[in-house]
Amino acid sequence: MANSSKPDLRALHVLDGGMATELERRGCDISGPLWSAQLLDTAPEKIAQVHLDYLRAGADCISTVSYQVSAMGYAELGRPATDGTRALRQSVAIAEAASEEYGRESGRPVLIAASLGPYGAALHNGAEFHGRYSIRFDDLVTFHTERLAVAADTNADLVALETVPSLEEAQAIAAALAGFPEISAWLSFTCKDGTHVAHGERLAECAAAVEQLPQVVAVGINCTAPGLLASLIAEAKGATTKPIFVYPNSGELWDAAIRRWHGKSSVAEFAELARTWYLAGAHAVGGCCRTTPAHIQAVSEMLSTVSQ
Repeated sequence: MANSSKPDLRALHVLDGGMATELERRGCDISGPLWSAQLLDTAPEKIAQVHLDYLRAGADCISTVSYQVSAMGYAELGRPATDGTRALRQSVAIAEAASEEYGRESGRPVLIAASLGPYGAALHNGAEFHGRYSIRFDDLVTFHTERLAVAADTNADLVALETVPSLEEAQAIAAALAGFPEISAWLSFTCKDGTHVAHGERLAECAAAVEQLPQVVAVGINCTAPGLLASLIAEAKGATTKPIFVYPNSGELWDAAIRRWHGKSSVAEFAELARTWYLAGAHAVGGCCRTTPAHIQAVSEMLSTVSQ
C-alpha cells in the first residue's frame, strides 16, 4: 500500500459522500451486477469529477468506486477474474489522480480508501441488508482475501470494508486481514435499529470482536438511517477504543419492490445531525447513499464550528 505504517487519522474528520447514487444523480446508468464499478469502463472521467467535487467540498478522505468489484460480478458478465483485479487497481488510480489534482489546488493532504463491499453486495440482491448468506465461513474468508490481496498492492492509504451486516462476516474479514499485515482498514457495519447490525447481533458485540485487531484502525456505521446514529455511536463507544466513523444515508428510504428512493433529505438537517454525532463521539462523519457534495460541504462547514 502507499504507506505500510498506520495512516494518521488525527486530521481525518470529514469523509466523502455517496458515489454510486451521486453518479446516478448525474445521469449515469448504474444498473447491473457491477453497480457503479461499470463506469470504470464507460465513464472514468465522471468518477474522477465526483472525487474532486467531494474533495473541494471538504472531504479529508475519498473512497474508491470499487465497492461492488469482485470476481463473481465479472464472471456473471462472462468476463475473467483479471478484469476485476484491473478494475480495483483502476479505481485507486482514478482516486490518486483526483487527489493529486486537488493537492495542486489546495496543498491539503487527503487519504484514499479502497472501498470493498460485503459478500452480499456481490450478490446484488440486497443480501447485505440482512446478511443471511448461503456460503461456508471458509469461502467467505476466501472472498475477502482475494480482494484484499489486490488492494494491498495498490497505493491506497487504507481499505474501507463497508456495509458489513453480521458478526460472522466481521470475523471472516478479520481472518482475511490476518494475511495482510501491511493493510490498515476501517470496518463499517450497516444497522437495522439503534442497537443491532442488520443480521441481528448487537453492534457492541461486533465492535468488540475487532477491538484487538491492530490492522482495524476505526469502526464505522454506514448505509444506515441517520436517526439511528446517536444510539449506535453510544453502542459502539461502549465496546471499542478505536475511532468511530459514521456515514449514514441521506434520510431517504429505498423501496426494493419498485427500485426507487422515496422521502425527503435536507442538507441543513443532515449537517445539524452531524454536529450531534461529533459531539456524541464520532471521530469522522460523511455520507452514504443519496448524500451529495452539498451534504459534505455542509458537514465540513459545521465541523469548523465544533471543537474537536
